[in-house]
Amino acid sequence: MTQVVLGVDLGTSSVKVSAVDRQGQIVAQQSFDYPLTQPHPGWSEQNPEDWVNGTTVAIVNLILKDGLNPADIAGISYSGQMHGLVLLDDNNQVLRPAILWNDTRTTSQTQEIAEKMSEEFVAITRNHALEGFTLPKILWVKENEPEIFKQAKMFLLPKDYLRYRMTGNLAMDYSDAAGTVALDVVHKVWSKSVQKTFDLPASFFPELIESTDFSGYISESYATFSGLNTSTRVFGGAADNAAGAVGAGLLNANMVMSSIGTSGVVAKFEDRADVDYKGDIHFFNHAIPNKFYSMGVTLAAGDANAWFKSVFGEDIPFEDWVNEAAQSLVGANGLIFTPYISGERTPYPDADIRASFTGIDRTHQRADFIRAVLEGIIFSFKDIMMIYDREGANFDTVVAIGGGAKSSLWLQIQADIFNKKVTTLVNEQGPGLGAAMLAATGLGWYDSVQDAANKIIKFGTTYYPNPEAVANYDQVYAIYQTIYAATKEISHELLTYRRQLKH
Repeated sequence: MTQVVLGVDLGTSSVKVSAVDRQGQIVAQQSFDYPLTQPHPGWSEQNPEDWVNGTTVAIVNLILKDGLNPADIAGISYSGQMHGLVLLDDNNQVLRPAILWNDTRTTSQTQEIAEKMSEEFVAITRNHALEGFTLPKILWVKENEPEIFKQAKMFLLPKDYLRYRMTGNLAMDYSDAAGTVALDVVHKVWSKSVQKTFDLPASFFPELIESTDFSGYISESYATFSGLNTSTRVFGGAADNAAGAVGAGLLNANMVMSSIGTSGVVAKFEDRADVDYKGDIHFFNHAIPNKFYSMGVTLAAGDANAWFKSVFGEDIPFEDWVNEAAQSLVGANGLIFTPYISGERTPYPDADIRASFTGIDRTHQRADFIRAVLEGIIFSFKDIMMIYDREGANFDTVVAIGGGAKSSLWLQIQADIFNKKVTTLVNEQGPGLGAAMLAATGLGWYDSVQDAANKIIKFGTTYYPNPEAVANYDQVYAIYQTIYAATKEISHELLTYRRQLKH
């Protein structure tokens, strides 16, 4: 077999490891699921050991079941779920379960950051502090678990902990570091102002590397554990959205990416650092050295559809479930769903808002509810795109990946709501392929990440907006935009009531 690289896509519910050859073809792929725990409302935690074990099982299966020769695995890189906090002690042992990106316990800490640093914080990090980011999680542990925090020597993000376990080396790449909101994004250094303001020692912050930087060889202990060779080179990797943008070929300013995973992301390539979205859209360092990307996030995109399906259509195949929405009409016969089942991030940084169906009457059938869920998720993406429109960020093409790219109906809904052409990828592998491309670039198989994308990424079917549907969706979206303000107070009161019941 020819040489391959492994792209490790460390997600929230599973890890997927893809073996990719020099031509960009996936020759084998294995995955492994793991759980997350929610011990209190709004909490979301995971055992980092599950990431290591799951990744190792996937790699062992690639070797034993798919016949990969460890000697042919030239390099490995990563795509990782963002923002998750892993705390290590003096012996680099994990001190507590990782606090994940979709954990919303840190409202008081985000308020503390805003009060203490205000506009200086946005100027340095290019983002507002939100519950999902890492810095508020650090402050939460510091304030609520002081005995654990006293033992903390360093923090890592999920894929960086996995890389440490595979190489023995501690580091973090810039694209993931930006999502901690403790990084000076433009100058690519940990912010001394953030460290000083919140009394965090510089030694607590790991070394910074580029996504394509060599970060070590597979260690002898992990080689014994996994069957890999110690000659395999390991590279920095990237935050999942940065790796996903690479894997989607999002390298031109006229394109945005629409990604429907557990969460939803609208991301845009940014060539320069002087773009100013005033913190309303996240602005992060890219996996491509000295480039950037901006993005807005819907906290529950595919997760909202998965939740609704688990309650009302658990045994129905995904394709049949989504296609049932075709029995309804544009606008779901006057039924609107807001996908705030886990709170919301963009444009409403509100951990306590909750979802709603609006407009239900006796005529509505299951097809209308399904369509309302599909449309509501895309309306939440439209909210993000409206911020781009406000700042004059012109684009004409949407590259769809994830669950929303697996259904022609959902792709057409996107084209009609966005009023943009929406294109798919021939070989849509998203973050995992992006991670493999980073390893291949680090090895020198390609001159740059852009060169890798130009040679590997191929675009597929394009969906164009239907003018009549666009006009109808414009009317429905105008109503959708009013629902957040109308339900916010009630939603917060109900959540307070639920929390009282838990105690």
